[in-house]
Amino acid sequence: MTPTKNPLRQPRLSDATHAMFWGLATASLLILGILTGSRGLRDFDPALVSYAGAAVLSGFGIGYRYAMWLRRPPTRLYWYRGWQIFLAPQKLLSNLAHLARIVWNTIVLQRFIERRSHLRWTAHWFLAWGCILAAAVTFPLSFGWIRFETARANQEIYRAFMFGIPLGSFHLGTPFAELTFDILDVAAVMVLIGVFFALWRRGHDHGAWSVQQFSDDMLPLILLFAISITGLFLTISTHLMQGIYYGFLSQLHAVTVIFTLLYLPFGKFFHIFQRPAQLGVNFYKQAGAAGPQARCHRCGQEFASRMHIDDLKSVQAALGIQYQLAHGMHYQDICPACRRKNLALTQDGLWKSHDNRLRGN
Repeated sequence: MTPTKNPLRQPRLSDATHAMFWGLATASLLILGILTGSRGLRDFDPALVSYAGAAVLSGFGIGYRYAMWLRRPPTRLYWYRGWQIFLAPQKLLSNLAHLARIVWNTIVLQRFIERRSHLRWTAHWFLAWGCILAAAVTFPLSFGWIRFETARANQEIYRAFMFGIPLGSFHLGTPFAELTFDILDVAAVMVLIGVFFALWRRGHDHGAWSVQQFSDDMLPLILLFAISITGLFLTISTHLMQGIYYGFLSQLHAVTVIFTLLYLPFGKFFHIFQRPAQLGVNFYKQAGAAGPQARCHRCGQEFASRMHIDDLKSVQAALGIQYQLAHGMHYQDICPACRRKNLALTQDGLWKSHDNRLRGN
C-alpha cells in the first residue's frame, strides 16, 4: 500500500500543548454531553455532581494521555495505517464484517487472554464485563441522561426516561423492577468474582510474583474491590439494616469511585482505551500478508510484508535510529535468520583476529 501522506511528519505543536488541547476538548465535549443529555440540567441529580465532576476530570486526563500516546511515532503510524486500510472503499464491507468478528472474539469473548490461561481469562472476563455493566448504568445516571420517576396516577408504577424521552414503565415488586434497581449489585458481584480469581492466580503463580508491581497490578484490584464492596454495603444497609450507616457508606463509596475515576487515565486502567485502537493492528497484518513481501538482500527469502518493513524504516528515521548500510541497503532489509548468521560470523572473525594478535605477540 502506498501512503498518500507521511503520518510521521514533524508536529507543529509541542507534545504537551497538543495533549492539553485534546484533554480540554474531551472534557468540554463531556460537559456539553451532560448539559444536552440532561436537558439543560433539568434531569440532573445534584446528589451525583461529585461523580459527574470526577468523570469530567477523568475525561481530561484520558484525552491528554491518549493524545500523548498517539504522538509516539510507532503508535501514530499504526493508528494512521489502521484507519487507512480499514476505510479503503474497495474493502470497506469486508472490513466491517472482519471487524465484527474481531470485536466478538477480542472484546466479547476475550479469547486473546483465554489462549494464555483459563484462570486469567476467567478473572479478566468477570472484571471486564462487571465494569462495563456498572459503567453503562452509572455514567448515564450521573450525567442525567437516564432518570426514573413514579407515575402520578399510581405510586406503584415507575417510569423510565432517556434524554427526556419516555422509554416505558414497570410495576414495583416485579422481577424486572428488582433487576433494574439491583443491576449495580449484579455488576459488583461479577467484579468481586473477577478480583477473587485474579488474586488467586497471583497468589499461586510464582511467575506473576516476580513481575507484578503494586501500582500496576494490586492497586487496580484494591480499587475495584473497594467500589464493589461499599456498593453492596449500601444495599445491605437499605434492605437489612433499616438504613443504618447509610450516609457514611454512601460517602465512602463516593470516595472510592471518585478516586478510581481520577486514577483511570494514569494507571493500568488506561489499557481499556488503548485496546480498541489496537484492533487496527489486525487489519494491518492482514493487509501486509495480502500485499508485496520483502525479500532478504542476503538469502533472497521472503520474511515480512513490504509495507511493514518500509514503515519500520520510517519509524526508525523519525526516532533518529540510523540503520543504513553500504550501497543503499538498510539493516531492516536483512531477514532475522541472516542477521543472526552475520552476528555469528562477525563474532567468529573477532575471535580469530584476537587469537592471531595473541600468537603474534
